[in-house]
Amino acid sequence: MEWFTASGYWLSRLVFQRALAGLYLIAFLTAALQFRALIGERGMLPVPRFVERVPFRRSPSLFHWHYSDRFFAGCAWAGCAVSAALLAGLDSLLPLWGAMLLWLVPWALYLSVVNVGQTWYSFGWESLLLEVGFLAVLLGNDEVAPPVVVLFLLRWILFRVEFGAGLIKMRGDACWRKLTCLDHHHETQPMPGPLSWFFHHLPKPLHRVEVAANHVTQLVVPFLLFAPQPVATVAASLMIVTQLWLVLSGNFAWLNWVTIVLALPVIAFPVDAPTAPDAPLWYVVVVLAVSALLLGLSHRPVRNMLSRRQVMNRSFDPLHLVNTYGAFGSVSRVRYEVVVEGTADEVPREDGDWREYAFKGKPGDPRRWPRQFAPYHLRLDWLMWFAALSPAYASPWFGALVERLLENDRDTLRLLRRSPFPADAPPRHVRARLFRYRYTTWRELRETGACWERTYVREFLPPTRLAGPVQRP
Repeated sequence: MEWFTASGYWLSRLVFQRALAGLYLIAFLTAALQFRALIGERGMLPVPRFVERVPFRRSPSLFHWHYSDRFFAGCAWAGCAVSAALLAGLDSLLPLWGAMLLWLVPWALYLSVVNVGQTWYSFGWESLLLEVGFLAVLLGNDEVAPPVVVLFLLRWILFRVEFGAGLIKMRGDACWRKLTCLDHHHETQPMPGPLSWFFHHLPKPLHRVEVAANHVTQLVVPFLLFAPQPVATVAASLMIVTQLWLVLSGNFAWLNWVTIVLALPVIAFPVDAPTAPDAPLWYVVVVLAVSALLLGLSHRPVRNMLSRRQVMNRSFDPLHLVNTYGAFGSVSRVRYEVVVEGTADEVPREDGDWREYAFKGKPGDPRRWPRQFAPYHLRLDWLMWFAALSPAYASPWFGALVERLLENDRDTLRLLRRSPFPADAPPRHVRARLFRYRYTTWRELRETGACWERTYVREFLPPTRLAGPVQRP
């Protein structure tokens, strides 16, 4: 069945699978280390409450059948173990059916996590990892050459990621059409990286070139993914370069990295392919049947891309098999940050001893330079950026966060870089204030050593204390 496989892409498949396993490992590690404070039994948005009101058919997950923090931790660490095994190449030592089942395990486990993760797992790269991960099940191992139809579907996802993002920009904020969005983006993006300050201070003409190049990469180059080689390889390489530029300029969890991973199987590496036997009939039937299903489901993201009311980052089915993507349809001109503070004073006063909580990734102390965390995902820090845009984004969980800070909850404090209060002496009151942040100039940086300058805007949450013993499920 030479028509069914493409033996020249065996190395592309191998590199793709190992890279994807690495991303799975990071995703499960993020879940294992953060879930207790976010969605655990005593978390801000507990899973048990969620599964009580949302039926299984709307959010298929193992945790509809049973949930405990110990069980969730076991699933997350099992996901880490299976991902590490795939990264080490265990699938190549198994028969074809065994390799497919092994790749199905991290997909099913991570689907279970995402479908009960609520606001904390509402990012587009969660669905993207699941959609790509499901296709990885069909790619096979060394027993067969890579199926052509699966390679095509991977390109189809990459096309939708890039072209959808390009369309949402052109239809959204006028600054994308005027080529001026990067005058603001590096300063106002959700979580700046260590080089973002320097990117922001690049000459404005270069910012125009960056935006124009981004439009070409997202609106023109994606069509070349379906061209013959070496054109497709060149197109994928351009996308990889663009994504690496974004990696250097910010912290976008694994969004850029999974896009890079998607581009890898497009590249035709100039190596001799090993001889592989013909694909067994059962494998051909399974791959073609599932591929036909996925192509049929693709009409929803296509209609969304063609619509003038295009939406970003939406899943069209509870299994996240086919989704729509996009980012930064609009760009903020001003950066706001919610600064959370506590005091041990019995009576809170404006000029009292208020101490600031330090987050790991989001801007806080103006003198602290941003760190690089991506592809690791700091979920609380990301949601704090949305909270600064509008209190409505924070309403489901911010009160619970404050409550846990007032208790010096150990799991919650682990999400932070530093708490200003000792473990045995929690604050009596916690408040939150909104500040406007801007990057300092070169001169201000030399004089003060601070990369940020901040100005008080208004109260976000008045001083709050615990009313009495907290009752939790």
